[in-house]
Amino acid sequence: MDTVFIPGATSGIGLGLALRLQAKGNTVIVGGRRTELLERIAAEHPGIATVVIDTSDPASIVAARDQVAERFPALDTLVTMAGIMEVEDLREAASLDVAERTVQVNLLGPIRLVNAFLPGLLEQPRATIMTVTSGLAYLPLPITPTYNATKAAVHSYTESLRVQLSDSKVHVVELVPPAVRTALMNQQESEIAMPLEDFLDEVMSLLEADPAAGQILVERVKWQRNAVAEGRYAEVLGVLSGRPRS
Repeated sequence: MDTVFIPGATSGIGLGLALRLQAKGNTVIVGGRRTELLERIAAEHPGIATVVIDTSDPASIVAARDQVAERFPALDTLVTMAGIMEVEDLREAASLDVAERTVQVNLLGPIRLVNAFLPGLLEQPRATIMTVTSGLAYLPLPITPTYNATKAAVHSYTESLRVQLSDSKVHVVELVPPAVRTALMNQQESEIAMPLEDFLDEVMSLLEADPAAGQILVERVKWQRNAVAEGRYAEVLGVLSGRPRS
């Protein structure tokens, strides 16, 4: 069994994955900014450990790393789940605030997490780093330009990380969600988003079927992930831009 730290797992995909992994017998630590929310998760889900962490704050990441290392010296899995997604109108000056905030959380956050936790993971007999990107890393949703860009950057970073660690015992895997019914972009009731439990079912099945996989791709995300290779880029971009299919 593994010892898994998931910063940004206080809701949605992160919390769902945490509970699924715990149910499989793993030790799971959930990280988040809000103490009261972490306390509620610990109370509602006995056995789940919690750590306060703000992934937009480098000092908070280091403090959480030290706390996790002290409490859970067998930590062998890091899942860089935290992320935000906001609409931007690039014609407006205020879009820069959204862009900078998104880069801080979605791109610098995972990079800083890997930097902080990798030395400890390299000391384990085996370990895993899971990054979390999006189908939008491969084909953008035009109303969220910086979100798309950060996810594309994390994908590229993950590819390089995997190559650099290829001679180590640290496995690097990229989880690529489609739109999922979570609070991200208020998609809880969206008919075009994948039900969360269906997504988690498929993810767990894929992880169990191929523990050495470099990417976890549910069927729903392949419409975006494979658009270039299958010659459908313009069509899919048109759909994501709000233009009807021809």
